[in-house]
Amino acid sequence: MTRKLLFILLTVLLASPAFSQQPIKNQPDWRKLHYLSEDEMHEPVTTGINFTETPPPPGPVRMVAEFEPMQGVLIRYPLGIPISLIAEMAEDVEVVTRVTSQSMADQVLALYAFNGVNTANCSFLITPFNNSDSYWTRDYGPWFVFDGNKEPGVCDFPYNRNRPQDNMVPVYIADMLDINLFGMNLTHTGGNMMVDGLGMAASTDLLYEENTNMTQDQIHQKALDYLGITRYDVTIDPLDDYIKHIDCWGKYLAPDKILIGRVPFTDYRFAMFESVANYFATTPSSYGYPYKVYRVFTPGTSPYTPYTNSLILNNKVLVPLTGSQHDAQAISVYQEAMPGYEIIGIQSNDWYNTDALHCRTMGIADIGMLFMDHRPLYGTITYTDSVAVQTKIIPYSGEDLHQDSLIVFYRVNGGDYQQTLMSQNEGDNYLAWLTNLSEGDTIDYYLYAADNSNRNIHHPYMGSIDPHQFILGQQEGEPLSIIPDTLYYINELSHTFTMYNVSENDIVINYILTEIDGFAYLPSPPDFPYTLLANDSLVVTVDLNIPVNHVFAGEFLIEYVQITTSTGDYQVVLMINPDLVESVDETTGPLDAKIFPNPSNSSVTFSFSTKTTTSVSVDLYDLNGRHLVNLLNNSQSEGLISFEYDFTDNSGRALAEGVYVYRITTPGSIISGKLIRFNP
Repeated sequence: MTRKLLFILLTVLLASPAFSQQPIKNQPDWRKLHYLSEDEMHEPVTTGINFTETPPPPGPVRMVAEFEPMQGVLIRYPLGIPISLIAEMAEDVEVVTRVTSQSMADQVLALYAFNGVNTANCSFLITPFNNSDSYWTRDYGPWFVFDGNKEPGVCDFPYNRNRPQDNMVPVYIADMLDINLFGMNLTHTGGNMMVDGLGMAASTDLLYEENTNMTQDQIHQKALDYLGITRYDVTIDPLDDYIKHIDCWGKYLAPDKILIGRVPFTDYRFAMFESVANYFATTPSSYGYPYKVYRVFTPGTSPYTPYTNSLILNNKVLVPLTGSQHDAQAISVYQEAMPGYEIIGIQSNDWYNTDALHCRTMGIADIGMLFMDHRPLYGTITYTDSVAVQTKIIPYSGEDLHQDSLIVFYRVNGGDYQQTLMSQNEGDNYLAWLTNLSEGDTIDYYLYAADNSNRNIHHPYMGSIDPHQFILGQQEGEPLSIIPDTLYYINELSHTFTMYNVSENDIVINYILTEIDGFAYLPSPPDFPYTLLANDSLVVTVDLNIPVNHVFAGEFLIEYVQITTSTGDYQVVLMINPDLVESVDETTGPLDAKIFPNPSNSSVTFSFSTKTTTSVSVDLYDLNGRHLVNLLNNSQSEGLISFEYDFTDNSGRALAEGVYVYRITTPGSIISGKLIRFNP
């Protein structure tokens, strides 16, 4: 197996004083151990001393993601969650409650029945102990894997707490389900592990801190051998809390989607959160393109905001709510990120920023699930009138697939969905063809499969509600070739594409038009109509105005440059990172600009110097890209330019409290940054 590992995220940031972990006063060295009792705080750390490691599963191994099909969920009694959550989960899946005796199980079942829980979906795991140590089933619960023989199993690990009774739970779950048990001698915890089901995982650097007996290479090798993790993103902990669990601030929502917390810009952790979010926004997911990053405001003030500490349970997302003023916005973010899912808020006064719903529940994977591994077509692909759609389909139940129910549904340019059957290519690989397509077509599509165990699956999970999408490029042999045909604005404000006349005749370019009103422009367009001579080329620069529209936060904003010529119409796709406005360096460019005070409540001074006589323009925009006011537009002699601005628009009306974006433009530079007004 090819080993592709990413060992450390943001190495430079970790070394920077600005990103150093702030010590928590009066905490013991073992503060990272989740909510220790007084007795535990004085016990020596003995985790993993008697752990028995087994050989790894036969490969290739695949660890199951939280958003994959689940047949149940594990909780513990005495309860750490509200009965309303148990009732919600028991509507659809088996709720397995960990108890210590049959009499306790009878007592709990009566409690459930009294509170309207569907007891037909309730069962009990009776562990042979006098008591259980804690209700953090996420931390000590089983990790589910499928091995190279398509057999389900549980991968056990030394739980990073001195709680031997909890540490035994994966063994009993494997026995309950009658599936294989593997032991990986790597100290870990479930709250600090998220995977995408396709070989990628993320944790904070607590992973390294708790395994100092191994090198980082050895740690990653174990993750590969036992869990099938081919790329492990080990990050800083932007929450900067003693627990250092990734589920306190981040969550995979799909193989290409991730939810990251956000704190106010005045919070000392702001830069750490933004750096982690920017990493994922610029790093390829398993699907080949950068993650779609969604942000949820988690300031952490009381009432608490533990919104990333949610549970995905099949087509439901259970989100912890506390009565905070930010609850509704958090639900809205989930709805935007996960269309088609039922987003359900679970209110409780017992949720904390570092200990909420996700910590106290653990999904039990459907060990007979129907699995589909499809790497989507995306962006603009090379033209062909028939496009191949390939996927791997594995019925872990061992039942046969319904051959007439292996379907690709697709629509062209927003029309009605049509369908084509997939046929077996080789082994578990299946193939379908989308035919009769034309250059420039936009295709939305999703896959469907069913087997004889009465299971079915869509890819992506919500099918037509959230389909994959790609654009068919221009035919080869066109007289005009455009390279590249897609511009990615990740961290930069300016990109170019080149138009090549590959014919023996002149081509007249009638116009090049950006469709993004107020967001993109051509800084130096040619005079139209422009004649592109045979075998000649033209370089076209497309710059972004800042800001980028935040209505599309979390996903790429996709827009186009339209090109009309004597030989036909063409387009260039612009893929814009909506968080780009937050990564603009306020001091870039040849001008030495200072804007102060910033934030301000009444007025702000702009001060910058020019080395040569030049024209200068200063403009202000809101976060939706709407131009508010021109602050300066003149020719200046060499030297200092300074003026005061009182937060009014072109009509003299005072601007509301909020975040705005300024843009200083000269013929040779553009400087953009945030300007913040607040009420005292």
